[in-house]
Amino acid sequence: MVNAFSALKTYLDSQVLGQPELTEGILLALLANGHLLVEGPPGLAKTRAVNALAHGVEAEFHRVQFTPDLLPADLTGTDIYRPETGQFEFQSGPLFHHIILADEINRAPAKVQSALLEAMAEKQITVGRTTYQLPELFLVMATQNPLEQEGTYPLPEAQLDRFLLHLKVDYPNAETERQILRLTRNEAMNKAPEQPPAISQQDIFNARQAALQLHLAESLEDYIVQLIMATRNGAAYSTKLASWVSYGASPRASIALERCARAKAWLADRDFVTPDDIQAVFHNVLRHRLILTYTAEAEGITTDDVLTEILNCVPVP
Repeated sequence: MVNAFSALKTYLDSQVLGQPELTEGILLALLANGHLLVEGPPGLAKTRAVNALAHGVEAEFHRVQFTPDLLPADLTGTDIYRPETGQFEFQSGPLFHHIILADEINRAPAKVQSALLEAMAEKQITVGRTTYQLPELFLVMATQNPLEQEGTYPLPEAQLDRFLLHLKVDYPNAETERQILRLTRNEAMNKAPEQPPAISQQDIFNARQAALQLHLAESLEDYIVQLIMATRNGAAYSTKLASWVSYGASPRASIALERCARAKAWLADRDFVTPDDIQAVFHNVLRHRLILTYTAEAEGITTDDVLTEILNCVPVP
């Protein structure tokens, strides 16, 4: 089963050049049953990445372009009146697909965000008095552009906390840029890389169970807890943390950190989790869950700086 996911990772890397952290993050979200927030400038293959994933698994894919005039019903669906029957019939919306790309998610108003929040948190949507269950395989990959803030709505903290990972992508180097030119030229000539067999949904569910059964030592459980505690009570670990962090991470962060570390170990074909697995996913899991103080912002301290300080302060078992 691991070989199938390795083949999928190879395929994603062949379609999205120079973004290995993005392709790995997509697989981690898939295995850890979570949602993914990707931040980066336009044109860095964020849409292409999730589209490639949809071709690599047996799943229905839908892209939603978020705009200021988007309505909740544009996501959830709505009741349609049928004159021939004299009854209302529910017409499902894009959220009833397995893989959703929420493009430029921060351009939609609060009502749309609340509708998406219910779907992400409960895997269900409510229209009127009726609640509808979403598919068991349900993954939201949201993108946002950090360069343009006009006409955007900051995501609520409650919704940010629902994302398993927050990835940041940047421009490729010169050599990768040349490879991108060759890839697009080959695609125009119908010479695209061969696509591996699609992974079934049942195989994905089995892989999730296998990752949860990996051995996690009690000392590593305590390590995860101490890392999260350092976000809430920084004074116990470092004087810098005490002045940098206003609000720390919730227990949802502990769950996300453990599941992502397990997924990373499983992808490496190991039956146990190591401290390196935890540290490798730490920044992406916690990046969006902290609120910094005005002092930290005035000093130019970023969330990544805080997380690096935490890794340096908390003893490794």
